[in-house]
Amino acid sequence: MSGAGSVNEPLRISVVLPVLDEAARIGERLSELARLAFHEIIVVDGGSSDQTPAIARRFSGVLLVEAPRGRASQMNEGARRATGDALLFLHADVSLPADAASYIRGALARPGTVAGAFRTWTVADGVGPKPWWSPLLHLADLRSRYSRLPYGDQAIFLRREVFWDAGGYPELPLMEDLALSRKLWTRGTVRTVPARVTVSGRRFIERPLYYMLLVNLFPLLFRLGVPANELAAWYGNVREGVHRSSARGTP
Repeated sequence: MSGAGSVNEPLRISVVLPVLDEAARIGERLSELARLAFHEIIVVDGGSSDQTPAIARRFSGVLLVEAPRGRASQMNEGARRATGDALLFLHADVSLPADAASYIRGALARPGTVAGAFRTWTVADGVGPKPWWSPLLHLADLRSRYSRLPYGDQAIFLRREVFWDAGGYPELPLMEDLALSRKLWTRGTVRTVPARVTVSGRRFIERPLYYMLLVNLFPLLFRLGVPANELAAWYGNVREGVHRSSARGTP
């Protein structure tokens, strides 16, 4: 176990949290993580124009760093700063179960397992009226049960040395999570644990058709060989709408 000391010591887990204009939810996420007692929490800001960095600085023990905007760039920088044995990449709108660390340690202890992720449970969070079709948000969770290639909102985790051996996250404008998952499968099993993370349905509620394409059609095209740069050109900035909404305080 790299850097772990005695073999009887628990796996030290570093949480890497890439953020951009997440003032509406970064405080709640960091409060939650503090209760889960991970080895360290690294917030990687991509140039927020709101109070995200200031809120993160209020939390004792949280390391705040900066990186060029883009999830891949930000997560790679967080991984470079990490000192734990394992890395957990968490989105700001994803909430972990209370026993997340136990699931991570258990999965990575299994022979042949190089990485893992959680199942998802998408909810219409926040205040205000929910759309009548909000129960259909759970259709987005089916892929987390049956796909062998986890998405970023499934809270991907792996040992730090495995991450760097795979080359880290590819510097792509989107689909960086699927690209890493494909690399990891060439090295061993990527295991989905039988526990759920709670995912905000804000993207689907604001732009249901837009994000349904992102979740279903674009990953299929990517797997069929369409380059991520071409998908990004067709799709535009897939995250811009979310960041603008967060800056306005929209859930």
